[in-house]
Amino acid sequence: MGRNPRRDLLAGLTVAIVALPLALGFGVSSGLGAEAGLATAVVAGALAALFGGSNLQVSGPTGAMTVVLVPIVAQYGPGGVLTVGLIAGLMLIALAVARAGRYMQYVPAPVVEGFTLGIACVIGLQQVPNALGVAKPEGDTVLVVTWRAVEEFVRHPDWTAVCLTFAVAAIMLIGARWRPAIPFSIVAVIAATLAAQLFHLDAAKPIGDLPAGLPAPSLSFLDPGALGSLLAPAVAVAALAALESLLSASVADGMTVGQKHDPDKELFGQGLANLVAPLFGGVPATGAIARTAVNVRTGAGSRLAALTHAAVLAVIVFAAAPLVSKIPLAALAGVLLATAVRMVEVGSLRAMARATRSDAVVLVLTAVATLALDLVYAVVIGLVVAGSLALRAVAKQARMEQVSFAPHLPGADSEEEQALLAEHIVAYRIDGPLFFAGAHRFLLELAKVADVRVVILRMSRVTTIDATGALVLKDAVEKLNRRGIVVMTSGIRPGQRQVLESVGALELLRLEGREYATTPEAIAGARAHLQRTGVLPLPAQRPQPASLIAEEAAS
Repeated sequence: MGRNPRRDLLAGLTVAIVALPLALGFGVSSGLGAEAGLATAVVAGALAALFGGSNLQVSGPTGAMTVVLVPIVAQYGPGGVLTVGLIAGLMLIALAVARAGRYMQYVPAPVVEGFTLGIACVIGLQQVPNALGVAKPEGDTVLVVTWRAVEEFVRHPDWTAVCLTFAVAAIMLIGARWRPAIPFSIVAVIAATLAAQLFHLDAAKPIGDLPAGLPAPSLSFLDPGALGSLLAPAVAVAALAALESLLSASVADGMTVGQKHDPDKELFGQGLANLVAPLFGGVPATGAIARTAVNVRTGAGSRLAALTHAAVLAVIVFAAAPLVSKIPLAALAGVLLATAVRMVEVGSLRAMARATRSDAVVLVLTAVATLALDLVYAVVIGLVVAGSLALRAVAKQARMEQVSFAPHLPGADSEEEQALLAEHIVAYRIDGPLFFAGAHRFLLELAKVADVRVVILRMSRVTTIDATGALVLKDAVEKLNRRGIVVMTSGIRPGQRQVLESVGALELLRLEGREYATTPEAIAGARAHLQRTGVLPLPAQRPQPASLIAEEAAS
């Protein structure tokens, strides 16, 4: 995408119009007020645009971050939130220096989809008090607050705020389908504000007075004695900022041709933005997927668009604060309700739910955890469950097959293999990974070996082995040896020797020369061992089974 300053300026203006009601709404929802949302959009939006790793990313207050901030405000107050933002900014910069950005790509898609669905539900529930026109009740969780708000409304119903909220949401949702290029959010907010003023709708509570400009930077909120108790919330904020910002930047890359963000630089930009925004009274910020998508769709090609968005919002703060202060809270609730609805991609959720049962479980569990717990716990739970299910699937790929005396197998030489069986020699081929998630099955299968004198383990097809797998292998060899059964191996790969040697398994397998490069050599060694021990007579030279030689060469 080529440079076009005029197109970037127009895109930035469009994004600012879309971002204004969102910044106001998320500031109010966080508990710090509309002015905090505006300060975040201006300061963090400009710094992240200048120093971040994406040319198209637009940063500011977001619904996901608001969900995390509400309980922090309730427990530690506004000063605690600003301190948390400061600490989280330092943590993000540390992650950037440690080059941790590349690891975010390993978050599974069902976790992201469930996370987004849960956030949308929480954002929608957070708007219930303002949508019903009641004061926000006390409560530890959004579900409790929502229930108490509904109870208060039932006792003293007033439908003014409800009508304004749903009118704004309807205009945004219907308008987006009818004319996607028109920013219906600002149109709906202006219409609701005019209606509240013209018809003197006292029940439609306005935002209230806003300062005409940004406050002077200050660290007066910082309480050194509280830093220890704020570390855990700061970790949650930093983790969410990293996850959402890098996800948003990836979405922007996918919507364009020739754009690729630098994840570590993006973490640095977000860290700097969160480090400075609290000095101006701003809440923690992240990359905003909705605003970034608008930026891309309206033709942005460089950082100038995101900088223009921040500059336009700054002008609004300085020049139009008295007008903005008259916007009804119910109108902002409508904007955020519509935003929550548009966050849910029904097609993506349906596809993810139908993909596999494991994906559906991870999606639902992450969404429920997001709604019932907090966002970071939800992501951790989703990652743990997704990782466990993935390990289970990989472990199922590991198998051990008896291959030396199976006349029914295609290509098997019945007479030669029956001869091996008569000589009390059996060979097993191990396929796939031998690691902690499935190694115990290996031990159980080997424990069933009976009526043989030599077991040959063919390991050329073992894809990976960890310490647990090596220990299980050593344990199996020791148990078979105690039963008088000799264990020989063939085809151990060079990359697997270190782990086998570290636990003592390789030394055990080397006893009496029991490790061989190929299976035919192992069979010859097994026969020689049985002849030395008097189990077999000293017969003429036997040819090796052609099927084993061919398979060994292919491996």
